[in-house]
Amino acid sequence: MTMNESRLIDLEIKFSHQEAAIEELQQTVHNQYLAIEKLEKALKVITDQLKTLTGVEGAANEKPPHY
Repeated sequence: MTMNESRLIDLEIKFSHQEAAIEELQQTVHNQYLAIEKLEKALKVITDQLKTLTGVEGAANEKPPHY
């Protein structure tokens, strides 16, 4: 095996490891995106429930009692 062949094989090995790492990172990012999306939906539901329970929407238009 010549020096160039050895270098080429080393580069191919590194490239395949990098491909695997990139694929793993893409999967991680995708999973995190799905988790964030789920959390945002849950937060919206909780926020809406809190607004309904506390009457925040109606209270914003009312004048304070000292007026």
